[in-house]
Amino acid sequence: MKPLTEQEIRAAFVNCSKGEAKRLSVPRDLADRPWDDLDFLGWRDPQAPDRAYLVTELDARPIAVALRCPGPASWQVRRSMCSMCLTAHTGGVSLMVAPKAGKARQQGNSVGDYICSDLACSLYVRGKKDAGAGSRPQESLTLEEKVQRTVANVAAFLAKVTA
Repeated sequence: MKPLTEQEIRAAFVNCSKGEAKRLSVPRDLADRPWDDLDFLGWRDPQAPDRAYLVTELDARPIAVALRCPGPASWQVRRSMCSMCLTAHTGGVSLMVAPKAGKARQQGNSVGDYICSDLACSLYVRGKKDAGAGSRPQESLTLEEKVQRTVANVAAFLAKVTA
């Protein structure tokens, strides 16, 4: 993923108002992010733990979505698998819900998926971050194929948000 500026990120949000995008918390360490290893930039809002954000490139332009994630529940201590990168975590996967874009958002419609709570899917796929023993299924796919699958899963989720 190519490095993005704070202004590019704020302008890329499709499922919140411009005012909301202006007020949301963007990471201050954008220059230090491992951009070459990221398929998308994801972060949790430090001021609002129930909010997260995801930015990626589709059709050579950034697209960003705001997500809601419920607080930890007792069932989250079980092992769950991220639907983006297929990494299994014990308590490290959250249901993240995105309001749909456009008129569907005004009607209160949303879509959700189970995603790594720390939104570090790209790093798990590449082995740069470890979720513990048994977290990655044994596969015959190459790293490039795993990355392509993750990118396709993120794109499919964003297609649901923007549909």
